Amino acid sequence: MRRINRGNRGAFTLIELLLVLVILAVLAAVVVPKFTGRSEQAKLAAAKTDISMLDSALDLFEQDCGRYPSSDEGLGSLVNGGSIPNWHGPYIKRGVPKDPWGNEYVYRYPGQHNTNGPDLFSMGPDGREGNDDVTNWTQQ
Repeated sequence: MRRINRGNRGAFTLIELLLVLVILAVLAAVVVPKFTGRSEQAKLAAAKTDISMLDSALDLFEQDCGRYPSSDEGLGSLVNGGSIPNWHGPYIKRGVPKDPWGNEYVYRYPGQHNTNGPDLFSMGPDGREGNDDVTNWTQQ
């Protein structure tokens, strides 16, 4: 008769599996926070880039039309000029973007902070005006 040796299987024990899970959890606890900080930095950089692009488009609008859009006309006038005299747009190609947090950019003309131009800003991650806003008057 032949004996079958069942004690020499190639399987992992429960302790070995738990040890691997603990190591993975420790690595995740160290690595994940580093990537979440990068995500927020990327959103801030994207908002600054959008504001800079919109600022340039507003300057082109002002050169063509002799004025900035009113607060009522808003940023939409960069895409669709309607009956605005001397409008030679669209000044932005893909429509008015939303900020990286999904909110509309705030446009005010005349500006409260920019005395010779419009105020343009994102309300930041919390969606309310405050210290975390990304603005066109602090990007000098």
